[in-house]
Amino acid sequence: MQRIGSDAAPKPRQVRGFVVFKWLVYALLAIDVGLYATQGTATEMVDTAAWLVLLLLFEWETGGWPLRPRTRRALHAVRLLASAAIVWACRDYALQREWLDFANALTWLAVVFALELEVRVAATRIGFHRVRRAITWMLYAALGGFIVAWLWQAQGQVAGAWLDAWDASLWLAAFIAIELNVFALGAANDRTHRVRNG
Repeated sequence: MQRIGSDAAPKPRQVRGFVVFKWLVYALLAIDVGLYATQGTATEMVDTAAWLVLLLLFEWETGGWPLRPRTRRALHAVRLLASAAIVWACRDYALQREWLDFANALTWLAVVFALELEVRVAATRIGFHRVRRAITWMLYAALGGFIVAWLWQAQGQVAGAWLDAWDASLWLAAFIAIELNVFALGAANDRTHRVRNG
């Protein structure tokens, strides 16, 4: 991902309550990896663990911390391994005909691609980012629909559906936190100022 240069304006300090909420969600997701290891399938455990790694990497790289070249290369290597694990899990869902899991995984891949575009595409392309954000929130709405589907399955006593609904809810909260982190009001105002005066 694009490094935040030393000449960029510093990101506004986040409200403590938001920070606590965000890291609480991340901690619960880490617990979910253990839950899937004991109560889910190997595919679900690998999938959840790999997504958690990508989430933490994205949090690190969008948090404004400086990254040395060696650290950046290491992060890219870890990201490639985690991405390969996610692709494998997605393929395995399809082979096992777990279509809800498969659709959920594909939608998350689309969300991550949209977030990558936010980091990589110049902020001056305001129209592009408006469309990208609209699509991203539509994807989040679809993910909310998957949660409802799992809750409906849980009412029918489908094995593992409650865990899937809980896990999906946590992931949705986590990525909304990432969105709020990336599109902080202060950062948005700074962008507008730079566009107007650039």
